[in-house]
This record gives sequence, C-alpha cells and structure tokens, in this order.
Amino acid sequence: MEASRVDAELKNKMAHLDIMEVDTPSNDPAREKSDDAASSRVLRKRKSLMPEISKSRNRRVSMKPRKHMTENANPKQIEALYLNKKVKALSQTLETIYEEPKTDNSPDTLISGRKVKRLLTFQLGLGLVCPLGSSTESVWPKLLKGHCGIVSLHNEEYSKLPCKIAGLLPIENDEKLKKALCKANLKSMAPATCLALVATAEALADAKWSPQLETEKEMTGVALGIGMIDLKDVCDTNEALKVGYNKVSPFFVPRILPNMAAGHISIKYGLRGPNHAVSTACATGAHSIGDAFRFIRNGDADVMVCGGAESCISPLAIAGFCRLRALTTSFNETPTKASRPFDKKRDGFVMGEGAAVLILEEYEHALKRNATMYAEILGYGLSGDASHITTPREDGSGAILSMSRALKDSNLEKESITYINAHATSTPIGDGIESTAIQTLFKGHSSNISISSTKGAHGHLLGAAGNLEAIFTVLACHTGMLPPTLNLDEPVDDLNYVANVTRKWESERRIALKNSFGFGGTNATLCIAQI
Repeated sequence: MEASRVDAELKNKMAHLDIMEVDTPSNDPAREKSDDAASSRVLRKRKSLMPEISKSRNRRVSMKPRKHMTENANPKQIEALYLNKKVKALSQTLETIYEEPKTDNSPDTLISGRKVKRLLTFQLGLGLVCPLGSSTESVWPKLLKGHCGIVSLHNEEYSKLPCKIAGLLPIENDEKLKKALCKANLKSMAPATCLALVATAEALADAKWSPQLETEKEMTGVALGIGMIDLKDVCDTNEALKVGYNKVSPFFVPRILPNMAAGHISIKYGLRGPNHAVSTACATGAHSIGDAFRFIRNGDADVMVCGGAESCISPLAIAGFCRLRALTTSFNETPTKASRPFDKKRDGFVMGEGAAVLILEEYEHALKRNATMYAEILGYGLSGDASHITTPREDGSGAILSMSRALKDSNLEKESITYINAHATSTPIGDGIESTAIQTLFKGHSSNISISSTKGAHGHLLGAAGNLEAIFTVLACHTGMLPPTLNLDEPVDDLNYVANVTRKWESERRIALKNSFGFGGTNATLCIAQI
C-alpha cells in the first residue's frame, strides 16, 4: 500500500516538472546513498515508473528548476522542486545501471561500480617482411621447415667487429623490397618506415579492409612503433653538416622520429582513429598490439593497424651492442647456428631487421562484414622490472607479473595455457630468467606447456620482434602447428621445448602467451587464442 501511494504521488509530481536539458550530467549516485529510509523505499519503486518518467535513457537533466517556477514559491515549495528534480535524475541513472541482462556470452568488466560489456577483439589481417621473406604466405612454411635467414656481414666496415653476422632482408631477390627501399622513398622516410608500409599493405589486403567512408576512417587507427632510429642516417647527416648547413636534409628530423611510421600509414590510408606510436626497446611490437587491443576494447576504434618496424643494422649499432656484450661472437663462421635460444651454448643474440603488422578488429564489426578471423586477442599484461637498464631481475618477477596480469585480463586460469612463444633472444642471462619465471608461475603445469622461440630462424628484430612473433603465435593458434626453436641441442632445463622440429599442437582450445621484454626493464605479454 505504501509503495502504491508513493508511486501515485511521484507520478503526479513528475507531471508538473519542467525539465531542462544541459551539457553536463548532474547525477551524483554517492549522494543518493545518504537518503533516509523513506527515500530508499521510493527509489526501489522507480524502475516501474521509468518508461513514464524518462523519455530517453541518455537524456541529461539539470537539478535546477526554471526561474518562473521559483519566483513566487515559498521555501518548502522550492525544496520540493529540487527533490523532484533529484529523483528524476536518479531514475535515469538507475535505468542505465539496471539494464536487462544480455543474452550473449560476451565477458563483462566492472568499471566504477557498473557492469560494462567488454568488446571482443579478433585478429584479421597479417603482413610481414623479415629475414625469411616478404610475405606471410612465404615465411610461415619456411619457419615450420626450419629455414634460417641469418647471414654473414661481408662489408669491410664490419671486418674489425667481434660480431659479423645479422638477420638481413633478402632484398637482392625481392622486387617488392627493392621498390620499397628505393632512393626516392629513402629521401623522405627511414628504412623502417618503408618496411612498415610494405607490411601494412599486405595486412590490409589480407583483412580485406579498405575504409572509404569518413565514419570508417575515423574509427580505424594505427599503433605502430620503432625501437631504434637509423644511426647511419645520423652519422651521415653529421658528416653533411661539416660540409655546410644547407647540406642537411629537411627530411632528416622526420626520418628519425619514432612515430613517423605510424604517421605515414595514417596519412596514406586516411586513417583518423588513434594515431599512436610505442618505443619500448625490444617490447615495442608487443606493446603496440596490446595498446591497440585496449583502444578497441575501450571503444576508441573499431579497427586498428598495429605492430612495429626495425631497420638499424649498421657498423655503429653492431659495435654498440658488442660493447654491451649482448651479441653473439662465437658463430661468425656458421651464422645459421648462431641464434640458439634456451641452448647451453648460447652466447648472445643476433640483430635482425623487418616489420610486421596485424589488423585487429572488434568482433561485431568484423561479423557484419563477414571478415575471416585468424585468432582472438584475450588479454594483455605489462610490468616493469625496476632493477637494471639491461638485465632482468634474477627471480623473473617482472616476467611473472606481466604473464599473470595477461591471464587476469583474459579471465583465465593458468591451466588454460598450453603454449608460450618466448621472448628468449639467445643471451646467457635473459633466457634462463624467462625459463625461471615460467616455472615459478605455472609450477607443475609448466610441463604441459610447449615453449619455443623463433629467433633462431630470423634473429632479434628489436622493436619489431614482439609483433613478428605475435604473428607466428596467431598462426600457431590458427593452424595447430608449433614453430620450432632452432639450434636447441642442449636445453638449459627440462621444460617442454619445441626443439628443432615443428610439433602439432594438441589442445581442446589452443591458447597461448606471447612474451616480449625490453631494455629498461619493460615487459609485455599478450594472450592469444584459437577461435
């Protein structure tokens, strides 16, 4: 009976309210919690009146009555008007919060006390250039067959350096790469930017995404970074300056900016969504993908072009890494044996170059256009070591945090993971610490997880490593074939490594983690799953 009287009274009061629309919401849910018991009983009845009280669930209302309503009113009448406005605003808040439950299986997340539907993000397009080739279609079979793209550096300028090998692009036999790296392009763009454009063209074609409408372009973004600038360009420009100021190219600064690859992609295709560049050393590519995933999940974009590019092999770069004692020096005569992740004879990484781009798309958006999907991005985790500029914490706690946060973001238990595409670069310290982190986090389940690092085949692409290897992880989820770790003859421990030979991935649902760690103690982990 009390409820009926309250409802009838409120209906009558709302009929006399003059609601004003304004630009800012005035609802304050926290203030409503302090209402007395009578107000609480009223609020519990609001849901039945909402169709009559609110014309639109998104309508914004002012808490202030119009002036003509208060000119001749006494204080009690004014107070009643404010109370009615307050109830009106609260009713709209309640209507938004207590929506009917969705019938699909999409995951929810809790944001500021509200359950919000999380957007599912799928991987639809792949494009790459690396030491094994310049297309996904040609590189993936080579990787599974155990091919290696690491070669000797024959130029005289490398002859006095401790490391004389690298993972170079096969430009001589590839007209597409020759055209991309022509003199005209290199005048205004860094080599890494040219490679990023090649990979992007393949990825967009693979995804069959060519936005034409302004609305499509505005909801398509770019997240792509570069780990290191081209040091040769800096050296050459410095020599030009010695000749004269006017010998410095006006394109010099744009060429060396780490965000310019993302900028050129955005400009070429007219993409006006998020334009984002990451530069986190060897974790750049993975961070770019993770950030793109979050842009889509947060509703900032429907489609994201993401990845990384790197082209910085030069005598100065090789010398610098050698001085850090980071590069291998024991296999100059046998370059294909030099990169050996998790092997006892490893003595440093091999520099590589290339680019890799993935097209991520929100599920409903992809479904509407009947797009082909390779895999689903489930989650993303990142962390900092806060320890040393080049060396991870010995206990692997940075990697543990990154992987565990990716699992938490994915709403998964540890036992769901059956493959890890490791960061392992073939360094004596780093590989062992990553192995320790895997064993510490997964404990007994670690023996059920297949582990591989593909750097034995293509070297370490620095800022383009995480994204290239993410593509290989996507393809492993899609095809059920695990790429091997080359040169793994004497493993450092008894983890379940995919050594030298491709292995079939047997699992109810193929779910993987992809790790990437960088100088400065920056860590990223992606969780990727079979559809």
